[in-house]
Amino acid sequence: MIKPDPSVQIPDDLGAVHFVGIGGSGMSGIARLFIGAGTTVTGSDVRESSNIDALRELGATVSIGHSAANVGDADTLVVTGALWADNPEYLLAKERGLTILHRSQALAWLTSKSRLVSVAGAHGKTTSTGMIITALLALDADPSFVNGGVIESLGLSSARGSGELFVVEADESDGSFLLYNTAVALITNIDPDHLDHYGSLEAFEQAFVTFANQAKEFVVISSDDAGAVRVTPSITDKRVLTFGEAPGADVRVHSVVTDGPVEFSVSYQGTDYRTRLRVPGRHNAINAAGAFAVLVGLGFDPAAVLDGISGFGGTERRFELHGVVDGVSVYDDYAHHPTEVAAALSAARTVVGSGRIIAVHQPHLYSRTRLFAKEFADTLEQYADQTVVLEVYGAREDPEPGVTGALVSERFSDPSKVAYVDDWQRAADYTASIARPGDFVITLGCGDVYRIVPQLLEAISRHETA
Repeated sequence: MIKPDPSVQIPDDLGAVHFVGIGGSGMSGIARLFIGAGTTVTGSDVRESSNIDALRELGATVSIGHSAANVGDADTLVVTGALWADNPEYLLAKERGLTILHRSQALAWLTSKSRLVSVAGAHGKTTSTGMIITALLALDADPSFVNGGVIESLGLSSARGSGELFVVEADESDGSFLLYNTAVALITNIDPDHLDHYGSLEAFEQAFVTFANQAKEFVVISSDDAGAVRVTPSITDKRVLTFGEAPGADVRVHSVVTDGPVEFSVSYQGTDYRTRLRVPGRHNAINAAGAFAVLVGLGFDPAAVLDGISGFGGTERRFELHGVVDGVSVYDDYAHHPTEVAAALSAARTVVGSGRIIAVHQPHLYSRTRLFAKEFADTLEQYADQTVVLEVYGAREDPEPGVTGALVSERFSDPSKVAYVDDWQRAADYTASIARPGDFVITLGCGDVYRIVPQLLEAISRHETA
């Protein structure tokens, strides 16, 4: 894993830029903005993807597979945190003395002259960022933005706008959100995560204190999340707006209806505003309240803001429907923390009707699986009717002895509600064997679990027609 090096002196002119891992949602979005600025962009990744196709159409040269030859005449190398230090392109760049930037540093360079809205938090960042962007576009503010997922209504995760605002999803996983010249900070929550990087809950929360106190204008923070409540008194000399369902919240959510797309009221400065979103789940009412607080804090009309947010239709890999086969709906969601899993499955429960929820869970990171195996098991058992646990997606980590998907499945109190299947085809076939018309099958994880969706759809089709 390569972490951002704050000591790197970033030149004013980066020259030709090569992205290692250019196909990822975050990297491809940043690369798109560099292309839009007239920069020569090259890149590499391990496989073809729609993101790579789009970048090629914009003029980027992208190679499949990692090789030192891919670097070509690049002046700057941009890397992701998931990159291993023995990557041949990274090693050549070090040998040549090229400028090497973590993707967060490249984004900091892009946003350095803008009025920056940074959205951070253990959960809800991508959705909250998407809501802010969608509303700003409806308000004719034309922001620049980089989001962690493709916004459904735009078909984009990033774009260069003509307005003064730049909205970014700020990644706290490795501390890189502290690199940005933030004007407005939104903290969706401070639920414990990424403790493999921070080492302790105290260090994790202190990073958010630093992030908030670096904001030049104001801070928006949850009134409901326990970690956010602990941190709020440490935000000094700043205008602070709180949001959530707590009675004292500056932007208070109430009268929530979760039957289908969520409907709710927002109370702000003595006035109630009612809206209905296009996306389900109580958690999305809370996300919308945070986005609302940012926008009214910036001076936009509250009613117009809420109307703009209501046009948000979701982002890629957030409760995304991929198909319905013989009455079985197959969804995919990025949820990879117990709190996120609970939110995704709760949203599914509001729209599944009399059907059952079958979760296909891919644990992400060996460290997270070891730390939260019991919490994952409890959450999945509570919110899903049946669960299929896949093998751990290690990402940037080496395997840990004894840490497999079974660590989660073995912690279910009712073994009849879970199956650990370490082979994807067998997992797809098993899921198909238990699914029936009206059920929701939902894949959960931020690794590559979305790639099993075609196998699930095909297996369900075969099972029903056999």
